[in-house]
Amino acid sequence: MQIRFGTDGWRGVIAEDFTVANVRQVATAIARYVIRAEKPQSGVLIGCDSRFGGPLFARAAAEAISATGTPVWLSDAPCPSPALSLLVRQREAAGGIMITASHNPPRWNGVKYKASYGSSALPGIVAEIEKELVEVLANGSRRALPPRKDFIHSLHVRAPYLETLSKLIDWERLRQSKFRFVVDPMHGAACGLFRELCARHGVACDEIRGNYDPLFGGVNPEPIQPHVAALQEAVRNGKYDAGFAADGDGDRIGAVDADGTFITPHQIFAILLWHLAGARNQTGDVAKTFSTTKMIDKIAKKFGRTVFETPIGFKHICELMLERDILLGGEESGGLATKMYLPERDATVTALLLAEVMAWHGKRLGELVKMLHDEFGVHHYGRVDLELRAGQKERAVQHFGSRVERLLEWRIEHREDMDGQKLYFGEAGWVLVRISGTEQMLRVYAETAHPQTTERVLDEVCAQVRQL
Repeated sequence: MQIRFGTDGWRGVIAEDFTVANVRQVATAIARYVIRAEKPQSGVLIGCDSRFGGPLFARAAAEAISATGTPVWLSDAPCPSPALSLLVRQREAAGGIMITASHNPPRWNGVKYKASYGSSALPGIVAEIEKELVEVLANGSRRALPPRKDFIHSLHVRAPYLETLSKLIDWERLRQSKFRFVVDPMHGAACGLFRELCARHGVACDEIRGNYDPLFGGVNPEPIQPHVAALQEAVRNGKYDAGFAADGDGDRIGAVDADGTFITPHQIFAILLWHLAGARNQTGDVAKTFSTTKMIDKIAKKFGRTVFETPIGFKHICELMLERDILLGGEESGGLATKMYLPERDATVTALLLAEVMAWHGKRLGELVKMLHDEFGVHHYGRVDLELRAGQKERAVQHFGSRVERLLEWRIEHREDMDGQKLYFGEAGWVLVRISGTEQMLRVYAETAHPQTTERVLDEVCAQVRQL
């Protein structure tokens, strides 16, 4: 079967292409890369989230790594991807393997490789692993070696992760604010983390959907609407000041205001940039992916920061953070990272920073968003994911790349093709048509100054796509 790395590792459907045998093949390819390009004696750390078969697949990866004579430390419980990344960096390990499909539906699982610097593998590293995988798939069955159990050790992830996160924010300021929070880990790997940190420091916090469940309670573990409906209801009913959600492996964040309004990842990104570059006067520029709100550009301009735009995929953000002084990097899907921590997205860290921003300014999230809209203009964002017939995705990208001169009542002013086709029209309006790098679908993104206009644009583009 074809095994291909997308924007963040390899993913497949459990028991179809995501099998123990294929996980062993991928792990062997990673081990060959580590032996050739890293410091294999430093070992590889392996963890899994709460998905079906996670410990089984993690054990299979550990056995394949150990067979090459490389030491392995295997997590003793489900853990978030960023927690594994943190330990890779703190222990100066050769790398890490995370068994997760992130926000994908429950029938999916996957493999993420975390490099020695503690974040997503850069495109160059992924290319090297893919080269090794070609060789393994061609000859692996003839060269397979037995696992070496004496090379597999137990790894405790939770305690050092929580200890590190405890030092990130001003807990005294947060306690004094008297804000109350509710957190929704969506039955994933972040269960209990934010709540435990708050309990340690005397901050009021409750939790919903806080038990591990490989079916994620029947929803996709992606912290966006409509999957956060339970959190919105909990915030309203409990009269909390804010609610925070994390995806299946705990690296993407979602947020809800006190009245139940969903706070988009773009708004979260904007709030943090405005606070860190403004109130905190932290140095550094900004990195954002191609599908992220233009409000970031306006805030960065006010504070004299350069904005670097990248293709979709956090590995591109990470690459910039390793090369430049980047204060904040983020993507539209809720993955954010700051130089104050790691070049890695982390839902729990982002939730802590948002709580601190609220305490610092004495305002709820909705009030902060209104402040930004008043100063930088209103930005309304939307996204639609389309599952299409074979070849239809490619025809759509070609169609919007060359054949569309007008969209509704607007003339197309210019195009960009960094990752898909992005069309600009009218005042502050744009739409992006892009083939997903992790799932078999076409994604359509749009941003305008009015929610109704954004909806009209998405409807029109989707209607044109379906006719192709």
